[in-house]
Amino acid sequence: MHAGKLKGEATMGSNTADKALRLLRYLPRVCLANIRDNPGAVKKNRRGRAQHGGDNHGDGNKGSGQRQNYMRLGHHLRRQYPPLSLNDLQLLIETNRINANQPIDLVSILNSGLYRLSPDKHEFGIHLTDEGADLFKAKVNIEVQWASELVIAAIEKAGGTITTSYYDQHSLQAMLNTKKFFERGVPIPRRMIPPADAIEYYTDPTKRGYLSDPEKISEERFVLSQKYGYTLPNIEEDKDYEMLTERKDPRQIFFGLNPGWVVNLKDKVILKPQNEDLKDFYST
Repeated sequence: MHAGKLKGEATMGSNTADKALRLLRYLPRVCLANIRDNPGAVKKNRRGRAQHGGDNHGDGNKGSGQRQNYMRLGHHLRRQYPPLSLNDLQLLIETNRINANQPIDLVSILNSGLYRLSPDKHEFGIHLTDEGADLFKAKVNIEVQWASELVIAAIEKAGGTITTSYYDQHSLQAMLNTKKFFERGVPIPRRMIPPADAIEYYTDPTKRGYLSDPEKISEERFVLSQKYGYTLPNIEEDKDYEMLTERKDPRQIFFGLNPGWVVNLKDKVILKPQNEDLKDFYST
């Protein structure tokens, strides 16, 4: 076993890998029966309102004088990830806006009051950027939605762990304002699986994807430390081992709370489904 390999990963790895494989079975398969043109790809000939009968309303041809500053995923669909730098993360920890002694996720960072997210504008979570990578020293267990290799190396060099994880729009809405969501008295929804164009990223152990095999992640941690020339901290001997290795289930939105549970803030109780069909629905 190389330095830094997580204790008990064989069991955790098989459980997580099995769940990931079960999720992947529900993905649609591409075939001739379900292939169609992208919306707008086939245009009807019609006279537009532009000066010379075009359909660009006088704005010129597509692409002229325009610049796209986001990653396009599909014809009109795009997912965006507002940035948070390692420097900003370090500052949030040092000013006690975030508790580094507990797992950090989107909810933790939103609750700091210094990070904004707008799911209605196709924003899907945090892009952790490498500004401040050389100075980052906080030992954290952090979950973000997008991270580069350099960011992953900086987190792991400091003795921490990082996971990249996808959340659908309904999950993000619940995470934006947890107090408001719980006050509605509705069950916590299941997190949906990533769309087909994001599956590859979140099943990739080099990206620390939440649907990838933890055994392979452990191997890639060592490979990355060799590439960047640092000694990988042996976190299985760390006093914070349990915190550093805590992960959410692929269907889970909140740490410590399962899909289907209802949090009653007024009475300070949690209601859990008793019906077997409901249990199956929220767990699959």
